[in-house]
Amino acid sequence: MLRPLGKEALQFEREDTGMNIGFIGLGNMGAPMAANLAKAGHTVVGFDVAGTAAEGCAQATSAVEAATNADVVITMLPNGNILRSVADEIVPAMKSGAVLLDCSTVDVESARAVAEQAQSAGLGALDAPVSGGIGGAAGGTLTFMVGGSGDAFDIAKPLFDIMGQKAVHCGPAGNGQAAKICNNMILGVTMIATCEAFALADKLGLDRQAMFDVVSTSSGYSWTMNAYCPAPGVGPQSPADNGYKPGFAADLMLKDLRLAQQAAESADADTPMGAAAMALYQTFVENEDGAGQDFSAMLPRFETRGRD
Repeated sequence: MLRPLGKEALQFEREDTGMNIGFIGLGNMGAPMAANLAKAGHTVVGFDVAGTAAEGCAQATSAVEAATNADVVITMLPNGNILRSVADEIVPAMKSGAVLLDCSTVDVESARAVAEQAQSAGLGALDAPVSGGIGGAAGGTLTFMVGGSGDAFDIAKPLFDIMGQKAVHCGPAGNGQAAKICNNMILGVTMIATCEAFALADKLGLDRQAMFDVVSTSSGYSWTMNAYCPAPGVGPQSPADNGYKPGFAADLMLKDLRLAQQAAESADADTPMGAAAMALYQTFVENEDGAGQDFSAMLPRFETRGRD
């Protein structure tokens, strides 16, 4: 068990029994993350407003109960407003020197506001959104992009090592969210370009396998082509081979692209490709049939369209 040595130090004395962890938000991502921590020997108390549970974890009746006496409280929540609301509840209940580790993907402003609130209460604070999807959460292969103090990062590092394959300390509070939305803006733009290119290749009579063999080994190389190809039966197994059942839903891509545009506006950054990608995913999700499909389902969308 970890015991705080001082209000400001954020240092703990480690014993073989591991940490006491509160985990708030046991959805498709949070539940397997919490289960992996419990399997590794940590004591995990979870809470979700929907009443869901995680394997090997005790179930609290409230977020406050999950946070009380925890050495680290992990949150995995839908948006910044909910994160702020939960922080208002749990920060006063957390013991001095504990760490609030938020793994949600939220706006940078909310991440920094919650970090300031936690630090003012004598807590460590980290924003650590993830990449890797549900499969990465279950397999413990997530990548964490982390903002916050070095001391808090050091405390949480053993937990990152259980839940993921890599954790990158990106700097002060909010920088984890900044890294996530910049990464996913690139992802959204490149997926659209990949889908457009396959649809164009189809209409030019170019075989999809030939298209993949050329692009995947030349200057068009990208993660969306080589690792997550949107064309069924081409390249490694991907959601395209499973009827575009989501690995990463188009709805979530739209959320992240909106966060990127919100950040770009606040930072006075010119991001025309990011804005165009957001508009396309908004149309796809809200006005077409993209809701509930993988974000790579843009390919069948483009297949059926001609030039306006």
